Amino acid sequence: MKMYNLENILLVMFAARLPGFVCDLFPFQNTSLPWEVRVDDLVGRLTLDEIMLQMSRGGGDPHGGPAPAINRLGIGPYSWATECLRGQVSAGEATSFPQALGLAASFSPSLMYDVAHATAEEVRAKHVEFVKHGQYGDHTGLSCFSPFMNIMRHPLWGRNQEVYGEDPYMTGVIATSHVQGLQGNHSRYLLTSSGCKVIAVHGGPDTIPVSRFTFDAKVTERDLRLTYLPAHRACVKAGTYSFMCSYNSINGIPACVNDRILTDILRNEWNFTGYVVSDLGAVELIITAHKYLKTSIDTAAACLKAGTNLDFSGEQKSVYDYIVDAVKQGKVSEELVRERVKPLFYTRMRLGEFDPPSMNPYSQLNLSVVQSFEHRKLSLTAAMKSYVLLKNDYNILPLPKYFSKIAVVGPMADNLVQLFGDYSADIDPQYSTTPYKGLKKLAEQVNLAPGCTDNRCETYLPSTIAQAVQGAQLVVVCLGTGQELEAENNDRSTMNLPFNQTHLLEDAMKYGFGIPIILVLFNSGPVNITMYDPNPQIPAILECFFPAQATGEALYNVLTNTGIGANPAARLPFTWYRTADQIPVMIDYSMKERTYRYFTGNPLYPFGYGLSYTTFQYSNLTFISQIKAGDPLTVQAQVTNTGQYDGEEVVQVYVKWLDTKEEMPQLQLVWFDRFSVSQEASVNFQFVISPESMAVWTDANGFVVEPGKMKLYVGGQQPDQQRKIPSNVLEGEFQILGTRILGRF
Repeated sequence: MKMYNLENILLVMFAARLPGFVCDLFPFQNTSLPWEVRVDDLVGRLTLDEIMLQMSRGGGDPHGGPAPAINRLGIGPYSWATECLRGQVSAGEATSFPQALGLAASFSPSLMYDVAHATAEEVRAKHVEFVKHGQYGDHTGLSCFSPFMNIMRHPLWGRNQEVYGEDPYMTGVIATSHVQGLQGNHSRYLLTSSGCKVIAVHGGPDTIPVSRFTFDAKVTERDLRLTYLPAHRACVKAGTYSFMCSYNSINGIPACVNDRILTDILRNEWNFTGYVVSDLGAVELIITAHKYLKTSIDTAAACLKAGTNLDFSGEQKSVYDYIVDAVKQGKVSEELVRERVKPLFYTRMRLGEFDPPSMNPYSQLNLSVVQSFEHRKLSLTAAMKSYVLLKNDYNILPLPKYFSKIAVVGPMADNLVQLFGDYSADIDPQYSTTPYKGLKKLAEQVNLAPGCTDNRCETYLPSTIAQAVQGAQLVVVCLGTGQELEAENNDRSTMNLPFNQTHLLEDAMKYGFGIPIILVLFNSGPVNITMYDPNPQIPAILECFFPAQATGEALYNVLTNTGIGANPAARLPFTWYRTADQIPVMIDYSMKERTYRYFTGNPLYPFGYGLSYTTFQYSNLTFISQIKAGDPLTVQAQVTNTGQYDGEEVVQVYVKWLDTKEEMPQLQLVWFDRFSVSQEASVNFQFVISPESMAVWTDANGFVVEPGKMKLYVGGQQPDQQRKIPSNVLEGEFQILGTRILGRF
């Protein structure tokens, strides 16, 4: 006779508060059993109708969720739709961290981990409160729709701000830290569960020139394997519990019914065992937009077979509400339906839902962590570490800490909402600072003049700019886009600064002739400032992305080099083209002439570019000159702070294939990290270049490490760029002996 411990019995008794609950202990509630046994027991007790409702209620208020309670088994409702990209979205008070693209600019995996972990702590703490009060709507659960894994492949895509830049390796490294930060390091329980989105070939357009709901991304196998898939595979290796399938089609097949992506590659090649959730309404759009299938029954069956476990529909009657009918008509087997629901309950089990709360330390988190001092301090640190110094002529920065009079002008100067970007936590003014508010302590008198009524700047008042800059010793011009001009479902039509923002900048120079101008930009996709970059009246340009609540305080600290981490060290996670005409149109999914890996033109600022107030020197590059194919290469080097300030340095390591006949990137990032280096001090660092980073893609055998020479570059920037930072780049060559077939991944 099986014996049950007292704690499990008490748990069942506690759960009996649910109407209709029968107070018996089931094996799925027995914490001593393996997870798989518990999941099998639970799913085996469900009727097909109950399973259908669990899979058709992925969220989308007011009709799409939550997954309903199963009272007879003591199972409560569950919300699958929570946004955790950089602070919990639409769930009340929460710490807001810089937008994802800005966090990527930090080139700091550890910072990404800290931000994700802080976000997850707040999500968990609020979930505990939501459950206490019987709240199960969207944004109350523990399953996150983040990180965003797609590549920044065109400057005009509205969702550039949500991704980690243009490099697939870097995206994978940053996303790995995000996944691990969200999920925590407990041996048994998840803090929250991560959900990497959106798989797989997705990077615009959203709206211009065509809708994402009907767009078909045509991609070659080479580009798929070298660019679009690697970051997603990194997410699997990091341990993510879910993926989201995208709106668009991939080579003619909508993503959520694309069995090659969701089954052949994701599950069979990469051994992913979690669940796939659709983007909001993506399953329904297979019928209504793509016209790929005609009926809900056929679509439900096809999506299940392809590998989509959960329908995030937002509809009162979703496509997955036809699962039972699909089984009855023989379109899909009940056995497959039961297999598809298992990862959903496995995830809930690992989150601790079916164990006594006393076993799970995360269930003890409370609302004191929300906007805690530690999290607000982290938000400030993250913002400072995300600012990229693009220009600093005459070493005008750092600024002295006192002026008698300055002017802060432009539509982003005091525009709190637009500084947060898309998918941000709710704004709390008491913890938020704009550029104007942050710089008020820089001078006895600070003149504010937005100049425009909004970021579109269609209504412009030049007289306010003339008045503000008159007699100022310094002018800070704050321009950009905000979610008003670039966001999900909101692509840009041009790289140019919006409407009259160029006139505003020119008027600031005209009316403030002879006064130095600091140009501060708040955007994600690059804007066309090619004609202003060489202008001597603009000696400094700072890219800030969307820094959220700590914007102004971080701006003051960076401009004046106040506090630890204020010396800028961030780097651009994308290529800043001079104009959008330098690259192909967005609907062309070939990687030719896109990103630093394939672009042959001269950008305004290259990928990996960013200045500091101090200088660095690299030395002592050491590695063996020959390795066997399939072996890793260990490399050591040293970086020394040779300048006048303590600072941080981003080390970037690139390789180039010298002998291959395959079409490979002209340069590839293979390692990076960020180090703190005091003035006159040195840091020794070591890294490993994996065989996967040396492999080339072949049609016949997948990835292969070929014999031949490779070139290695180590420094604080890309090699051989026209636009450089002062530090040097070390280089060397190593020889690969033999061949090693790694296969398809």
